[in-house]
Amino acid sequence: MDIKEIQNLIKFVAKSGASEVKLEMDDIKITIKTGSESDTTIVHQAPAAQIPQVAVAPVIAEASAPAAPQPPVSATSEDSKYITIKSPIIGTFYRKPSPDKPLFVEVGQTIAEGDVLCVIEAMKLFNEIESEVSGKIVKVLVDDSSPVEFDQPLFLVDPS
Repeated sequence: MDIKEIQNLIKFVAKSGASEVKLEMDDIKITIKTGSESDTTIVHQAPAAQIPQVAVAPVIAEASAPAAPQPPVSATSEDSKYITIKSPIIGTFYRKPSPDKPLFVEVGQTIAEGDVLCVIEAMKLFNEIESEVSGKIVKVLVDDSSPVEFDQPLFLVDPS
């Protein structure tokens, strides 16, 4: 596990609202704790040697942050008539439920609020991403099986 994967894991845990996450693999053990009174910490333990504890800046939740994801906002000025659907989590973007199944949505397809648009795999869990708007898919902004960041644009939807 490299430092980029660890940073993504920290971001994911911070956004998820979990207070503590423990991850154990063959030769590494990671514990991430979040909270306003303690720092987020990562502890690595290799069987042969102890790696020192690394402290990271504390994770502070905004008091005004809503519990549910906010509705998508408009894209750039050239696409101002379209609504951008963004990723609510960090993970790997998939357009199909499995390799042998058809795509959830295609460009030009009309969607309704609550329709599943894609899945994002995060920590071996597949999270269905549902549409918060009705309209027509104009563009898919991410390639299948690509990593996505929190709040990264995934789809452009024409609400008209």
